[in-house]
Amino acid sequence: MLAYAGRRLAGVLPTLFVIVTLSFFVIRLAPGGPFDAEEGLAPQIRANLEAAYGLDRPLPVQYLRYLSGLAHGRFGPSFKLRDVEVSELIAQGLPVSLTLGVGALALALLAGVPLGIGAALRHNSPLDRLATTLAVLGMALPSFVVGPVLVLVFGLRLGWLPVALPLVAQIARLVRGGLLEVLRADFVRTARAKGLSETTVVLRHALRPALAPLVSFLGPATATLVTGSLVVETLYGLPGTGRYLVEGAINRDYTLVMGMVVVYGALTLLLNLIADLIYGWLDPRVRYASGP
Repeated sequence: MLAYAGRRLAGVLPTLFVIVTLSFFVIRLAPGGPFDAEEGLAPQIRANLEAAYGLDRPLPVQYLRYLSGLAHGRFGPSFKLRDVEVSELIAQGLPVSLTLGVGALALALLAGVPLGIGAALRHNSPLDRLATTLAVLGMALPSFVVGPVLVLVFGLRLGWLPVALPLVAQIARLVRGGLLEVLRADFVRTARAKGLSETTVVLRHALRPALAPLVSFLGPATATLVTGSLVVETLYGLPGTGRYLVEGAINRDYTLVMGMVVVYGALTLLLNLIADLIYGWLDPRVRYASGP
């Protein structure tokens, strides 16, 4: 298991380096600049601003300087929010995004896993058909449509917390499909033939391998919840990292956008690594197939 974890960990830093490099040059080569929106800016003042932020240097020099600062934990100052470091904005916004993402994931797991298990154990029953219908609707409806409805119903009318409906639907579908497949396996039939109760068969023998597809999904899904909350944060004015990313992209705030890209990239890789390790624990064949 340690060797498997080491191989997965060895690929994280090179991948993050590629993400940072590509993002740096794509942002710099895109049309527009951080000071283009400031009308009536005298050429000398613009030149002074570019010199102050190092934008007058050749692009390779800017890149090396950014990598050097990043290696020392410095993201640089924001170009639009004067006298504010990008690290300060990340420290302010990341807890908001994490709270949204983790809360949505917890609600989705609490609702989706039992719904998927119940649908699988009562295959072709009214509960199964209801769960399948809700799953299709949940995945088809976009979050910017579902969000206002949930706020109106659960927040204003009932006083409850809004539910992460699309993720609930996907989790329920994956758990249902995985458990149905495992319940048809030979080892499950053998466990039943030994006289074990259905609860014991499901919880001790079938559930662990059935959750493997869910674990594969949860790695990128959790990263999407945390990093993809930019739509929710922008629509509802929440001061999270997603909103800062949108504002930074609009304002061509290079350092702010790069800071968010680094954080998002690191979180995505870390969560996918954790998902890989859990998957390897659930299914040892994955570890053995990937090498000694």
